Amino acid sequence: MKTAGGARMRARAAMRAELTAVVVTLALEHGYEQTTVDDICAAAEISRSTFFRYFPTKEDAVLSGLADAGERLREALVARPDEEPAWTALRHALGSLIDQYDGHEEKTRRLTRLIVTTPALAAKHREKNARWRELLRPEIARRLRIDSADVADPRPDAVVAAALGCVEATLAAWTAAENPRPLPEILERAMSVVR
Repeated sequence: MKTAGGARMRARAAMRAELTAVVVTLALEHGYEQTTVDDICAAAEISRSTFFRYFPTKEDAVLSGLADAGERLREALVARPDEEPAWTALRHALGSLIDQYDGHEEKTRRLTRLIVTTPALAAKHREKNARWRELLRPEIARRLRIDSADVADPRPDAVVAAALGCVEATLAAWTAAENPRPLPEILERAMSVVR
């Protein structure tokens, strides 16, 4: 039996997805800085207070599609074979993240370019990556056979930061090239330098 709370959660998730689609469409058509919350509200036919009930900022609305990507990445990392070295396991787990970008080629590239080149969005994206480090650190520490509670040991953080840096470099290269290589190939090139 489905509960009323479940229905409310689904309705809330649907409204968040709809608002994100509106924000992304407007930002891609008119530019991120030129798109105001009032523009978004007019296009979505909602009030400003309704918008802010769903998102604290315009940046959060644009990036909400990536909200659960860190958790999915952590799950993919944990699912890798135990004997796999930390760097290799992280490279394979990142495939799930890259697949998210690699789906709808042109629109995804345009949105990614917008995120990479817009200072407010790039900063919010880096903030998200900092949360991902916290999610991934325990599993990387386990694979390195070190105590994840030892915050004075920089190795797990270094591995995660290097991998996320490779993802950032991959996305920047993918959006900058006129005819880019496939994303998995670009990521492999970036990560093989650090390996």
